[in-house]
Amino acid sequence: MDARQCLLNDWQHGFPLRARPYAQLAQVTGLTEAEVMQTLRQALADGRVSRIGGVFAPGVGGASVLAAMAVPDHRIETVAARVSAHPGVNHNYLREHRLNLWFVMTGSDRQAVESGVAELESACGLRALRLPLLRAYHVDLGFDLRGRCGAVRRPGRAAVNVVPISADQWPLAGRAEVGLAVTERPYAVWADGLGWDEGRVLQCLQDWLQAGQLKRFGVVVRHHELGFAANAMVVFDVPDAAADACGQALAGQPGVTLAYRRARAAGWPYNLYVMVHGAQRDAVQAVIERTTAEAGLAPYPREVLFSTRRFKQTGARRFRGWDAAPAAPLQEMRDALAG
Repeated sequence: MDARQCLLNDWQHGFPLRARPYAQLAQVTGLTEAEVMQTLRQALADGRVSRIGGVFAPGVGGASVLAAMAVPDHRIETVAARVSAHPGVNHNYLREHRLNLWFVMTGSDRQAVESGVAELESACGLRALRLPLLRAYHVDLGFDLRGRCGAVRRPGRAAVNVVPISADQWPLAGRAEVGLAVTERPYAVWADGLGWDEGRVLQCLQDWLQAGQLKRFGVVVRHHELGFAANAMVVFDVPDAAADACGQALAGQPGVTLAYRRARAAGWPYNLYVMVHGAQRDAVQAVIERTTAEAGLAPYPREVLFSTRRFKQTGARRFRGWDAAPAAPLQEMRDALAG
C-alpha cells in the first residue's frame, strides 16, 4: 500500500489535532503537504471519501431511528427517491427481504425524527417500521482497505453511556458532521466561523475523544467506492437477558463493522444487529457464519439481509438540525415529496 493509499487507510482514526494537520500527515507519510491535500481533495471529489470529520457515539446529541418499509417492486424507484430527498435521511438501502427499503432518519431530537418518518409515510402511502437504538456495542465503520472483509479493529473501551454534548458546543459538532476543509489550517476555519480561538476547537475535539463522545475523528471513507461492494445486516432474536452478553461478544469479532441492540416491533422479533462489509458476498457470508458461531448466537433465530442497492449514504444531521432550517426550503421539500 503506497503513501497515498495509506492516507485513506491509516488515518480513519487518530487524525492529527494540530493547527496544520496536513503538514503533520506529510511528515509521517513522506509526501509533501501539497501532495497530502491534493490526494484528499481528489478522494473527496471522486467519492472514495465522504468527509474528514467525526463519528459520534449514540446518545451524545440529536436523535435517529432505523426505519424499514415493504415497498412493492414497481414502486421502488419512486419511493426510494422520495425517501432519499428528505434532508434527515442519511442512509437509504434496498435489502433482500419483504421489508426491503431500510433508511436512517436523523434529527436534532426525537420529535424531529418522528416528524420526518411520518412525513415519508404520508408522502409514500406506506407504513414504516421504527426500530430505535437501545444500546451500541460497536460503532465505528472504519474499513481495512487491505482486507477482503470489514472493519479496522482498534482497541477501545467497552460500550458505556456517555455524557451528551452541551448545547454551546453543538455548532462545533455540526461542523464535525460536515467535515474539515482541505486547507492548510482547517481548524482555524472552524474557529473563525464560531468566534472561538483555534486552541479551543482543538481542545474540545480532544476532550470529546477522551470522553468517548467522539468514537473517532478522521477520514470517513465510502465503502462501495473502495471495493467493499457486499454488505449484510444480520438480525437475531435473542432473549433479552442474554442480549448484552451476545452483543459484547459480537463487538469483539473481526470483520464486524457495527453491533447494536434495537427495540423489537410488531411483526419484527429481532433485537440484536450486526453489520458485515466485504468485497464479495461469499466472504461476507463466511464472516457471518464464523461470527454467529463464535459469539454464541447459533441457537437463536436470525435473518441475513444483503443490500442490493445503495440509494443514499451521507453524514448524519443530528447537530445541524434539518428540522430547524428555514420554513421555505422545508416546505419545498415536502411539496416535492407530495408531488
